[in-house]
Amino acid sequence: MAGVSSSIRNSHSSNQIFASRLLFILTALPLTLAAFAFILQWRGGLNNDPTTRWATDNHEFPGMGGSSAPSDHLSHSSSDCSLLLGHSSSPSFPCYRDWKFDYQSDLKPKICITTSTSAGLEQILPWIFYHKVIGVTTFFLFVEGKAASPTVSAILESISGVKVIYRTRELEEKQAKSRIWNETWLASFFYKPCNYELFVKQSLNMEMAIVMARDSGMDWIIHLDTDELIHPAGASGYSLRQLLLDLPSNVDMVIFPNYESSVERDDIQEPFSEVSMFKKNYDHLPKDTYFGMYKEATRGNPNYFLTYGNGKSAARVQDHLRPNGAHRWHNYMKSPNEIKLDEAAILHYTYPKFSDLTSRRDRCGCKPTKEDVKRCFMLEFDRAAFIIASTATEDEMRRWYHEHIVWSDKALNMKLMRKGILTRIYAPMAIIQGLRESGAFRSVIEASLSKGSLVSSSNKTSNSSGDHISSSESTLSSRKMGKITVSQATVRKVLQIASNISFASYAVAAIPPLSPPGLDDHHKGEELLSL
Repeated sequence: MAGVSSSIRNSHSSNQIFASRLLFILTALPLTLAAFAFILQWRGGLNNDPTTRWATDNHEFPGMGGSSAPSDHLSHSSSDCSLLLGHSSSPSFPCYRDWKFDYQSDLKPKICITTSTSAGLEQILPWIFYHKVIGVTTFFLFVEGKAASPTVSAILESISGVKVIYRTRELEEKQAKSRIWNETWLASFFYKPCNYELFVKQSLNMEMAIVMARDSGMDWIIHLDTDELIHPAGASGYSLRQLLLDLPSNVDMVIFPNYESSVERDDIQEPFSEVSMFKKNYDHLPKDTYFGMYKEATRGNPNYFLTYGNGKSAARVQDHLRPNGAHRWHNYMKSPNEIKLDEAAILHYTYPKFSDLTSRRDRCGCKPTKEDVKRCFMLEFDRAAFIIASTATEDEMRRWYHEHIVWSDKALNMKLMRKGILTRIYAPMAIIQGLRESGAFRSVIEASLSKGSLVSSSNKTSNSSGDHISSSESTLSSRKMGKITVSQATVRKVLQIASNISFASYAVAAIPPLSPPGLDDHHKGEELLSL
């Protein structure tokens, strides 16, 4: 019995020792792994882990210059930087750290965006880097106003893949001799102020961008405003590059229907990071839903969307390509083969800030009358907003803004959300917030300042013998340019019609910003079907 008892005691003791060792191992192993991971991260060893990077088609985005600590001189660089450099309570996104967004030569297709802008850094930097993340390689920025100032333009010029083109007298003289200025399809937009003048400038700039795109080896070109983001829904990896890569080779143009932002407050400061609710385009809705909920979705405004509803487009860079207004492209030798996307869209951030009312007013010198605004603005809502901003007190403007723009009725929002008219889109917000938290914008600003590029840009501006012109001077110069060349243009048109370019290419008038279909269109369609 004694031997049996001793054996039991030894066995029990062995079990206790084994259990103690197992418990020690189970406790020590996670701690060891955690310490090992911490050491690797501290030494930068995890930066090469592909799971911590965003990639499309197994191509990693290369590193972006390491962000350094905030410098004291940042506060003096630009008032635009406060929003870009501010920290939020959102978690940071370390996967964006150390990215340069420099694309390898074998990445296909190569995509460029062209824009005409007078915005500041707080809008342009998030816009550029968001589109870099989804696959855009090159940006042609035609700048005026704040965007052309020494501080802002120097920072923009320091970004890889960004080409800044200033609106100089030399540029306007060159555009006065351009092909599209002397053709009929754009003629109805000449000699009118505000939106019409901008539309002509955009078209002329797009014509130049096509040449630059070809010289840079681009495969696709897109015209986009800096208050618009491409939303490549339905594409693998949320990649615009993959979306265009998957298209048949015979497709010349891709139309992105636009969604319109639906702000829920009147104190938005950074729309790309604060707005997540959008109204869907007519093309992405069942027709019975669109027309059935039309009045509720319009909320007393002139149309379903506040501004345009005919989307934007991407064009394959090829021979004889030309712009067809700011929303479309065309070809001198053929009718482009175009398709409209079923999921991807352009997110248009329309009047997202209360200050947009007065900023638009300040850019246009029209009289605030119903008759005069018709020659300044193409769309009815823009006309109404201009009149209110020009005649009302700030309190009256605030009330009007709430009634016509802010979506504060949560019950209505939920109803339209269930019907699919309103939708939540978070991807752009997450990407841009991640870029901000990782120091992407700060790195660009610090790098530009550290290189002294602000000084060189300032000298370049002062030494240009008056080449940079103000917005008001540009307006006068543009109108004068048209009047000088109009008689020569008439002769050119006759000669060109007799050339090898088909007359059909002139018959396609420029497509302006168009409102979505209204109830009158629906009733007319029903009448035609009943005949």
